[in-house]
Amino acid sequence: MREFPDYFADAESDFKNARYVIFGVPFDGTSTFRYGSRDAPAEIRKASWNFESFHMETENDLSTIPVHDYGDIQVEDEPEKVVKRVEEFVCKLSGKIPIAIGGEHTISCGVVRALKKRDIAVILLDAHLDFRDSYESIRYSHACVARRIAEEIGIDNLVILGVRSAGKEEYMEAKEKGLFFVDAFHIKKEGVERVIHQIMERFGERKFYLSLDMDVLDPSFAPGVSTPEPFGLSTLDVKKCVEFFSPSITGFDVVEVCPKYDYGITSVLAAKFIRIAIDMSWSSIKP
Repeated sequence: MREFPDYFADAESDFKNARYVIFGVPFDGTSTFRYGSRDAPAEIRKASWNFESFHMETENDLSTIPVHDYGDIQVEDEPEKVVKRVEEFVCKLSGKIPIAIGGEHTISCGVVRALKKRDIAVILLDAHLDFRDSYESIRYSHACVARRIAEEIGIDNLVILGVRSAGKEEYMEAKEKGLFFVDAFHIKKEGVERVIHQIMERFGERKFYLSLDMDVLDPSFAPGVSTPEPFGLSTLDVKKCVEFFSPSITGFDVVEVCPKYDYGITSVLAAKFIRIAIDMSWSSIKP
C-alpha cells in the first residue's frame, strides 16, 4: 500500500478556523475480548484517503468544509485519567464540534462530560447494553459506558440503538430504571425509519451527541471490532441513523474498531461514517 498523510483526508483547515476538530484517543486499557482498538485512529485516518472529496448525495466537497485533525491526544493507562484528559481537551474546543476516534468506548464518557452543559441528549449505537455499574472492579470500563453517561446527563436523556447483548442483572436494572433502548431485532422488524421517528418524538428539537460503537453492525459488515456480536444492523441502517441525527449533533465519535482482525474493511467503513457525519452536519449549518 502506498504511503498516505497521517491526518484525516480533507481535514485541511487550521485549528482556529475549523468548525470540526477530529482527534484520536488510542486507548484500549479495559478491553476484555480483543485488544488493538488503540491502533484504530491511525488506521481509520489511512482508510479515509480511499474516498473522493465530493459527496454525490449532498453535492458537498469535504475539502471545502472547515475540518481540522488535531492528531492523537496523549493518554495514560488508567481509564479515569483517560476520561478526564478527553474532557479537558474537548472543553478547550470553544464550541467547535468534536469528532473523536477511539479507541475503546470508554472515551465517550469524557466527551459527554465536556458537552453536557449544552443540554444534550445522547444516542449510542451499540450491540451491548453497557449498563453495568462496574466490570472486573473497573467503573470506567467499556462495559459501563451507558451507566456512566446516564449518571452525567440523566437516564431520560439517553437512548441506545441496536442492542442485542447484556448481562441479566444489568438488563433487568436498565428496564427497572427506565432506560430507553431498542434492540436490533425490533429495528429489523419495525424498520430503522420508524425507530428514528420514535426517538424524535421523544427528544424533539434537542441537540444530540452521537456515539457509534462499530460492533452495532453485524460482523459480516464490520468484522474488525473488539467484541463482535452476531445479528447486528446493516451498513445502510447505520448510515440512515448517522445521516438523520448528524444535522443536530454537538459531537460524534467512532469507537471499538480493532484493525488487526480484518483487512481494513471496518476501518474503511468507520472513516466513511465520519465523513457522512461531517457532511450532513455541515449541510444543515453552512452559510
